[in-house]
Amino acid sequence: MRIELEGINKSFGSNHVLKDLGFSAKSGKAFGLLGRNGSGKTTTIRIIMGIFPQDSGRVSINGGNYKDNRNTIGYLPEERGLYPKRVIIDQMVYFGELRGMKSGAAKKRAEMLLEKLEATEYLNRKLDTLSKGNQQKIQLAISLITDPDILILDEPFSGLDPVNAGLLKSLVQDMVTAGKLVIFCSHQMASVEELCDDICIIEKGRIVLSGELAKIKKTYPRNRILIAPESTDFADVQRRLQASPDIRDISTGIEIAKKGCVITLKNELDKLRLFTAVNGMNVSIDTFQVMEPTLEEIFIEKAGGGNEPV
Repeated sequence: MRIELEGINKSFGSNHVLKDLGFSAKSGKAFGLLGRNGSGKTTTIRIIMGIFPQDSGRVSINGGNYKDNRNTIGYLPEERGLYPKRVIIDQMVYFGELRGMKSGAAKKRAEMLLEKLEATEYLNRKLDTLSKGNQQKIQLAISLITDPDILILDEPFSGLDPVNAGLLKSLVQDMVTAGKLVIFCSHQMASVEELCDDICIIEKGRIVLSGELAKIKKTYPRNRILIAPESTDFADVQRRLQASPDIRDISTGIEIAKKGCVITLKNELDKLRLFTAVNGMNVSIDTFQVMEPTLEEIFIEKAGGGNEPV
């Protein structure tokens, strides 16, 4: 399964929201579609879903017309759109029937999904009796009711505690392993980084960065080294390293490491010389590794400027 967008443009009145947007995503991988509020992510999703048409450009699924393949797409919107006073199993079956399923098959699929999400106890309850996080789990289950080949998740972790977020991640990983195509839209960069192989960052309706995340990280300088000693007292080692002509900066702080520091070298080729110097200080080291930029740092760099409202 492969979805492709080519030369997509979309305007609302005088507001040119998407500007020659193009990317592709394929099954067996999770794809992160990222951007600040107002960058054009939601407009892109709505065009993929066929909610409204692009002004120009092409959307295709497996090289064919996406309108002929829309039933292969499952969608979890950021805004909840379920019926608060309806029994959960009834509305899950209803949404399955809307997508062409027989009621018996929809009920069986709904029960399986609720079991997987550890939510079978809510099967015969009304939606408005559930917490925000459990309502999110029900909405996720409905997006999966037809066993779609493509799943689009817009802020899927909203309202989820760490346990339920872990259930969602496990479910997504199972889908990717099964050859499904998963598209994530989220501001929770750590979760996107954990789950997504490929990313696309949109800023003001244009793509500012796209590709395989691991390869993108390799394009950044490799001169930041995390050193974490076995001992919590690293002050003497820091003082001795500070005098090294190879070192540009030494950063400490709990946001970097609970113990230790990050060394910024003047030249990334000096890593071996730094390792030799630390090893010669007779300090037991737990960690000595290159600090790659996080997805959050990359995102801020690429999409941290001003924005236009959408």
